[in-house]
Amino acid sequence: MKFMKLGTRPDTFYTEEATRSVISDVPSDFVVHINNISYLLHKLQFPLLPKCGLLQRLCSDSDDSSTVSIELHDLPGGEEAFELCAKYCYGITIDLSAHNFVPAFCAAKFLRMTESIEKGNFVLKLEYFFNSCILEGWKDSITTLQTTAKLTEWSENLGIIRKCIDSIAQKILTAPEKVTWSYTYTRPGYKKTRESIPRDWWTEDISDLDIDLFRFIITAIRSTYMLPPQLIGEALHVYACRWLPDTKRIKPHESSVSQNDDDVTEKNRRILESIVSMIPEDRGSVSAGFLLRLLGIANYLGASPVLKTELIRKSSLQIEEATVSDLVFPSQSSSSQHLYDTDLVLSVVESFLILWRRQPPETVENTRLIRAIRKVGKLIDTYLQVVSRDKNMPVSKVVSLAEALPDIARKDHDDLYKAINIYLKEHPDLGKEDKKRLCRSLDCQKLSREVRAHAVKNERLPLRTVVQVLFFEQEKGSRATDSRMLPRELFSRGKQMQISGEELNKLHLGGDEQSVRMEEMRRTPMPNLNKLHLGGDEQSVRLEEMRRTAMPESSTRDFPKNKRPDKNSQLESEIEEVESKWEKDAREEGISGSKLDPKKILQSRIRLDHGPDKVRDR
Repeated sequence: MKFMKLGTRPDTFYTEEATRSVISDVPSDFVVHINNISYLLHKLQFPLLPKCGLLQRLCSDSDDSSTVSIELHDLPGGEEAFELCAKYCYGITIDLSAHNFVPAFCAAKFLRMTESIEKGNFVLKLEYFFNSCILEGWKDSITTLQTTAKLTEWSENLGIIRKCIDSIAQKILTAPEKVTWSYTYTRPGYKKTRESIPRDWWTEDISDLDIDLFRFIITAIRSTYMLPPQLIGEALHVYACRWLPDTKRIKPHESSVSQNDDDVTEKNRRILESIVSMIPEDRGSVSAGFLLRLLGIANYLGASPVLKTELIRKSSLQIEEATVSDLVFPSQSSSSQHLYDTDLVLSVVESFLILWRRQPPETVENTRLIRAIRKVGKLIDTYLQVVSRDKNMPVSKVVSLAEALPDIARKDHDDLYKAINIYLKEHPDLGKEDKKRLCRSLDCQKLSREVRAHAVKNERLPLRTVVQVLFFEQEKGSRATDSRMLPRELFSRGKQMQISGEELNKLHLGGDEQSVRMEEMRRTPMPNLNKLHLGGDEQSVRLEEMRRTAMPESSTRDFPKNKRPDKNSQLESEIEEVESKWEKDAREEGISGSKLDPKKILQSRIRLDHGPDKVRDR
């Protein structure tokens, strides 16, 4: 930072109570009152009046021998700026820099310390310092621009703000290899060298400015169309990190804004609105994570619905690029006990689907659209695995988000099953109807073999879902396994659970709320399972009857085509910590992913549900 030193005499100003005086043998005959400070000065013994046109005019009617007292409460810069001008007139050494230039220049202009009053006056020296030193420097220009915040009107009228902004914008547009001045760049892992200057070298320094001044600079450089939108977006990101609160570090239910923080909150709202208004419309100018972070901040600050709607729209355009951590919004409701705001995520997903359905259906475009919605589907299913660990998360929130996506959004339902399993594990007291609601969106035909192996053993799942998995597994493996085994196991499970054949016929066997009855089961009446004995002296079901009632392989023709499974589907993501034991559990129970034995599976489920005493020996 550059300095300019004027004057040679030592500082002889001293303070006595609320009075500032100059050490001199000559008594004071000129009193200047500024705010709460009084300056005892001299009219003629020192060149104070000869250098100040305003003071000459105010003292023109007074006698040279009398003491004159004036008030200058409206002097820009206050008593500190006036003292700089007074010391200059007394020849006392003063140091001028970017920190005190603005108040000194405004005060000198106010006092009319110009060339018309005296040659080589204070204003001329200040203008020379401003043009040759401050505007030539990078950080000097930014510091000077910062100090104009206290004297905005004067700085605008004198052209200080405009000249500083032009100087800063010009340096920002300079090619990185031609940057020779010092700048601040504290990105992790970056080592500053003259050979590798980053293109966003300027973003941190201008983030120290007030939001209005920052907006002026961004507007100036955008008007030249010389910088890519991504650099503008990076500058907005750095500024937001500098000034806006990090809502993810605020504890839930302690984040409500208190009355004492009203001023700070209002300032943050104004900053947020300005940042959103400056985001370029070009896709990718800012990241999806940044947009979602702004949305979370808007929700925390209680921003206007218009601003939140705009952020939801912008976020939905890039949601497929987001990560799960980007979607974790702390709940801001004081009445709710759950940790996460799933409604905000749901609003972004719904906005994405509205835009997604409006896209043209051309073949090439359609491929891109399918890829985008599949990414969103996987993202939401993974997000559901996170929020399902919240013990206070209502089942309705999880169901609403799971059912918001269309069928095409999920190539398989493995991740959705993981989320459901986590929720059932964390909520052991969940009712039967809520379990059915939770599993309603699960399509068992879209589960991989490994997940089906886990599902048929999962005692947390409702019986309806287990039956669907077993029927589909029997259909898948009917060519390799005995087709007579499944009905026997269903009869055994039904007898233990005391479910009638009529109730079993009402089970949903595939799809969302779509009742699919097996063709063979429609032709052959289901026996009353309560009267069916599978062992002992009362064997009323013979092997031949079991063969006739076994589900034929051709029964799959009644399933909708869009519900057929993908035989080559595999798990698309790593199983998280809670699900990491699935394959281990399957091995321990003697069930592998490559071969499922429904008989052993259901017997295992019966033992889990009713204990060993209730299982009839075969």
